[in-house]
Amino acid sequence: MNFKKFFYKKVNSTNDLAIKKIKTGFAKGIIIADYQKKGRGQYGKKWLSFKGNLFMTIFFEIKKNIKFKKIITLNCKIIKKTLLQYFKKGITTKYPNDLFVNKKKICGILQEIVFNKKVKFIVIGIGINLVKDPMIKNYPTTNILKETGIKVKKLHLIKNIEKNYIKNLKLFA
Repeated sequence: MNFKKFFYKKVNSTNDLAIKKIKTGFAKGIIIADYQKKGRGQYGKKWLSFKGNLFMTIFFEIKKNIKFKKIITLNCKIIKKTLLQYFKKGITTKYPNDLFVNKKKICGILQEIVFNKKVKFIVIGIGINLVKDPMIKNYPTTNILKETGIKVKKLHLIKNIEKNYIKNLKLFA
């Protein structure tokens, strides 16, 4: 049971595109873009998109009564588990949706709930700094290449994220 993948060179936002896919009848999928013009973070903050990093959104149906806090926790655990293959040291979570390595942000997760025809969907935007990190005043950031010396293959990482979501879908449904 794999997710349908949609690849794009440039989009405004992978989350916005996922919402459009849901509204046109897709039940689950993964949106992957090389670049986002209007990537979003939490509270409407802009997500800076640098070439070579990972910008993706995974979406699927969830049960109506699942608590949003549980969804946030599950998504952080799934992405954290996927990224741990690259790090000897631990990855920490800054609630609600940031993952840190060595006290520096390496990943942001933006979760949104969408309804289409009374069906509830989760839209999970995932931004991972693979090769470059933004310079944000008073907010340390990093990337996988800088921390490990490993140049991660995007498709391999996407397949591992997909695999970890497939293993955990029952927790959402």
